[in-house]
Amino acid sequence: MVITPEINFHFPRKLRLLRTADFHRVYKQRQSVASGPLIIYGAQQAMSLAHPRIGISVSRRVGNAVVRNQWKRRLREAFRQVRFQVDENNIDVIVVVRATGKPRAGQKAVQDMERDLVALIKRVISKIHTSHRGQATC
Repeated sequence: MVITPEINFHFPRKLRLLRTADFHRVYKQRQSVASGPLIIYGAQQAMSLAHPRIGISVSRRVGNAVVRNQWKRRLREAFRQVRFQVDENNIDVIVVVRATGKPRAGQKAVQDMERDLVALIKRVISKIHTSHRGQATC
């Protein structure tokens, strides 16, 4: 009999941006990158936590409720899979899905979304660090 370690697939509340004030704080820093239908906004956390957090915003223009929920589920899953690859732990990220004429979330492979998400998060982290260095010298 082989005993496998228990894997937790839960996405806890502590990993999510929930308050409107947190969303406004991240948007206010104006650090963003985009690729395809995804726009990633990032900011340093107000109080340094031991883990990155994500907020997801999907417009009604993307599709009906089923399609929007599919996007959210896939993005949460991709973030859950890649959050340990992100070097920076004290960052808040908002993923905005914009409407495009391209195929919806069901057509895009989850692995591609994970790869895009990691690349975009790393790009926004480097932008945040660059802007903080610029502010420190002023």
